[in-house]
Amino acid sequence: MDAVILAAGRGSQLGELTAERPKRFVDVAGRPLLVHVFETAIEAGADELIVIVGYEAGWIVDQFDDTFEGVPIMYVHQRERLGPGHAVLQAEPHVDGTFLLVNGDNVFGGSVAPAIEAVKKADAVLGVEEVSPEVATTTGVIETDERGRVTGVVEKPAEPSSTLVTTGCYVLPEDIFHACALLRPSAEGEYQLSEAVGLLVRAGYEVSTVRLGERVNVNTPDDVEQASELVREESGTGS
Repeated sequence: MDAVILAAGRGSQLGELTAERPKRFVDVAGRPLLVHVFETAIEAGADELIVIVGYEAGWIVDQFDDTFEGVPIMYVHQRERLGPGHAVLQAEPHVDGTFLLVNGDNVFGGSVAPAIEAVKKADAVLGVEEVSPEVATTTGVIETDERGRVTGVVEKPAEPSSTLVTTGCYVLPEDIFHACALLRPSAEGEYQLSEAVGLLVRAGYEVSTVRLGERVNVNTPDDVEQASELVREESGTGS
């Protein structure tokens, strides 16, 4: 299965840590953040990494060249950073079949392979977790029916109808590209992947959810510390 890795952003909230390098090269437990993301995808079964690059893309290309741990890498440049829906669309010419999508700023404490296993019984799968109502206002909120199937995805709601949110891990059919192509920009000028998933739901696709283990979304210096501690705990070297 192909794995698409979103790694085009700068990460301005990290301040000096990303002044001269991309966010994905911030040090997490002694290694670049992106190394942890690549390992997560490969452990789950990815046999090609399609990496969407943008800000300081040369850092990533120079570091990894065309393979990582024997798995080939394809680099795709997102010339304009117009949101995750736009980023995903850039991968369309290079993806063959259902694919794994992982945000390049997430560190997972466990495997995301259960999401790939679950897609055998659905058209698409979203890796999810429960958060506080406050956190739910900052991300994509998942609405489900009594059978656990996704009925809608709401991006950054002022009053969340659910505290079930996306984790930045998806298993998606190629038809997601058609949905992304239909998106209209938000007020901030971004194309949201959550809206594309919502289009699939409204078109009758069965989208299910899988609860994954602990993860840290690396946006701030404090997140870097939390992600590093998570990695150390998983490797048995935690303090």
